[in-house]
Amino acid sequence: MNISRLFQHSILELILLILCIVLAIMAPGFFTTENLLNVLRNVSMQGVIALGMTAVIIAGEIDLSVGSAVAFAGCWTAYLTKWCSSETAGMPMGIAVSVAVLIALCTGVALGSFAGVIRTRYGVPSFISTLALMTGLSGAAELITNGFPLTPFPAWYNVVGGGYVLGIPVPALVFVFAFLVMHFLMNNTTFGRSVYAVGGNAEAARLSGINVARVKIAVLALTSTFASVAGIMQSSEIMSGTATTAKGWELDVIAAVIIGGTSLSGGAGTIRGTMVGVVFLGVIINGMTLLNVSEYWQHVVRGVLILSAVLLNRVQTRRVADR
Repeated sequence: MNISRLFQHSILELILLILCIVLAIMAPGFFTTENLLNVLRNVSMQGVIALGMTAVIIAGEIDLSVGSAVAFAGCWTAYLTKWCSSETAGMPMGIAVSVAVLIALCTGVALGSFAGVIRTRYGVPSFISTLALMTGLSGAAELITNGFPLTPFPAWYNVVGGGYVLGIPVPALVFVFAFLVMHFLMNNTTFGRSVYAVGGNAEAARLSGINVARVKIAVLALTSTFASVAGIMQSSEIMSGTATTAKGWELDVIAAVIIGGTSLSGGAGTIRGTMVGVVFLGVIINGMTLLNVSEYWQHVVRGVLILSAVLLNRVQTRRVADR
């Protein structure tokens, strides 16, 4: 990690610490165990996706379909559970849910890989291909549910998205596990080094023997899979497949990645930075909610944060280029 990026992480972490202290003083309920666990739960699902999105952006691509992918995964899981447990399939409920979750995850891999193939084989920018996928998945979720929530899940299924292990929300544990996996992949494997190389200079990466197309397909498939994981957890939390969930999540996810220091031009960024960015954004939103700040002002503040992060990123990039 270069000095400027380390400095940016330190500054963000210092700001996060100061923010927590200020909120502890101004909003007495902020530092309660219940509220902190609530923050953890709220950031975890978007956080899981943000970890995958970090790899996509480092590789020089973007994925706008993750919000719709979350809704689709939840609806698809609910639909498959209902069908598998019906008289037609005749599966016991436990097996039906397991099969539905497995198929939903495989579908996520397939959708991300499809977007990657469209990008690499036909040269369609990922911005366009994932925008089309976003629209298509949103429509598919509506078709599956016919505009109404599907509620076929057994009571125990709520543990996946709404349960606790040793007092910690299950989604938070999934988030931490995903962080450890992605941190290892991006920092200690050939795949991670290839992602940075492709994002930094795709042609140079190709000439050095890296299969650029395979790397881009892999990161898009990974992010789509993480979005499916989030969709499954959310369907568990609300105990239904609902097509209107996760609206606008793609913007929040990208915002967290950018705030965490990942460069939109590719080739630079860290999983650690994204983790801090996710928590930072979650604390900001939670703090404003506790302080009864208008939802409209919350959107304004988020916009200012994103713009500030991008400007800081551009200033750092120019400084490095001038050296």
